[in-house]
Amino acid sequence: MLKAWFNPSHIAAGFIAVLVGYTSSAVIIFQAAEAAGASPDEISSWLWALGVGMAFTSIGLSLRYRSPILIAWSTPGGALLATGLPGFSLNEAIGVFLFNAALITLCGLLGWFDRIMRLIPASLAGAMLAGVLLPFGLNLFVALEQQTLMVGAMLITYLLGRQLLPRYVVPLALLVGVVIAALGSQLHMDALDWSMAQPVWTTPAFSLTALIGVGIPMFIVTMASQNVPGMAVLRANGYQVPASPLMTTTGITGLLLAPFGGYTFNLAAISAAICAGKDADPDPSQRYRATIWGGLFYLLTGLFGATVASLFAAFPQALIMAIAGLALLGTIGNSLASALHEESQREAAFLTFLVTASGLSLFHIGSAFWGLLLGMLVLQLMRRRG
Repeated sequence: MLKAWFNPSHIAAGFIAVLVGYTSSAVIIFQAAEAAGASPDEISSWLWALGVGMAFTSIGLSLRYRSPILIAWSTPGGALLATGLPGFSLNEAIGVFLFNAALITLCGLLGWFDRIMRLIPASLAGAMLAGVLLPFGLNLFVALEQQTLMVGAMLITYLLGRQLLPRYVVPLALLVGVVIAALGSQLHMDALDWSMAQPVWTTPAFSLTALIGVGIPMFIVTMASQNVPGMAVLRANGYQVPASPLMTTTGITGLLLAPFGGYTFNLAAISAAICAGKDADPDPSQRYRATIWGGLFYLLTGLFGATVASLFAAFPQALIMAIAGLALLGTIGNSLASALHEESQREAAFLTFLVTASGLSLFHIGSAFWGLLLGMLVLQLMRRRG
């Protein structure tokens, strides 16, 4: 029995899932935290809260349902925070996290998950998400101008890796960037802090403009781009897990850990596929052990959040911009494809994309909300027109 828990394929799948998650989007968490005005200690606390929260929910839900349920942070949600939080205080940011967690909890308790997703067309959700993420894609090429050799090598690695090793393309691009930065003496490893993270409490404050302009779009983005595909991954691999308990658990976890920086918890999609596929175990009934190992690796990264934070702080800014852009290229492309796929909704979706990408702020409410609102209005007008 004990031997079954130390299956090398389970350990490898869990480790790779966590590695892909951190290397592809941890930099976005740093950008979101900096946008909220978080100090280095508070950034370390964010990583602690996210790591611990993802660990306990992944392990608990996987054991409860004997299914490979991997919980993650919302990468698009983090990107939304990075662009939407400037101008708001850290306390107001924590208020947004609690608001988002409360909405997710309500979805779970009241069974609203499918109903809400039907109210917001996939085309508009995709357009809003593409608009939120567009600056990260553009910054990749800003970084290319600043550090042509390093970012160019990362871009070439990404393009080649997409053909040869698509699952590991982002970690490979990061590795190439780190090696070139090290050879050019651009890594500041003297600042590396080998210490455990300490949770830092931040008292929430609630701003109506922050809740409307950041909180509602963050909830929609998290549900549409994380929880929906996360459920699809489970269903595609034959796991008929009820959605409501998963939403309730992740929402309550967010309510508990939001004051420490746990901005959201949701189903993993891409990294979950690593643990739910045949490579993790030929026997579907045993794959849940891979997500339990993933939870243990989450716990380690959370406890040593200060070390992870100082490691990423040692990287040059161009490397951070490049890896964030590369990690989100696929999501931006897929979101645009989803947004423009339906010809009858194309105009509304395109306007949603343009307004969201513009960075427009009216009455201190961010562009993601206005983009979605305009898209919904245009869609209603088009439907009335027949």
